[in-house]
Amino acid sequence: MLKAEIRKQALNDRLLRSDTNYAELNKSLLEQFKMLDLSGIKTLHIFLPISEKKEPDTFLLIEWLNKNHPEVKIIVPKADFETALMTNHEYLGIDDLKKNLYNILEPQKGKLHKGEVDLVIVPLLAFDKQGYRVGYGKGFYDRFLEGLNAQKIGLSLYSAIEKIDDVNEHDIRLDFCITPTEIIKF
Repeated sequence: MLKAEIRKQALNDRLLRSDTNYAELNKSLLEQFKMLDLSGIKTLHIFLPISEKKEPDTFLLIEWLNKNHPEVKIIVPKADFETALMTNHEYLGIDDLKKNLYNILEPQKGKLHKGEVDLVIVPLLAFDKQGYRVGYGKGFYDRFLEGLNAQKIGLSLYSAIEKIDDVNEHDIRLDFCITPTEIIKF
């Protein structure tokens, strides 16, 4: 399948999920996330969910990290839609977040992070068995991940699809993907 078709189908599937099922899937994602080996992880980048699009609730992961791994520095993205680039900012809590014009939560006062990143939790709409992902199509994460020496872990409410037919040289492959039932290594 082509990315445009996958994107449309995945968005539709998400929006048709009941709130109860969505909450159950997120709890299962958290249980899988807890199994990651975070030893040696000093800085973790994690996306903030767009709740209207029923993205995985990364706030559950952030809360668990803050409680169980307070030594891990959490950074979150801020997008520049003119350049299609992202900057990383220290996560200071929900009170520091504000929705931008695209309904995406972004940090307001979190200090800019310019140092190393050890692990990136990558958003996606779908992923295939080779470790490639389909996002919203703007390329923010592919540009961010290019040349970055960090673990790249996708977070998906669904299982892998067989194959994305229009993968190109700019698409960055994931190292792992977490689903509600498993952690897949590529």
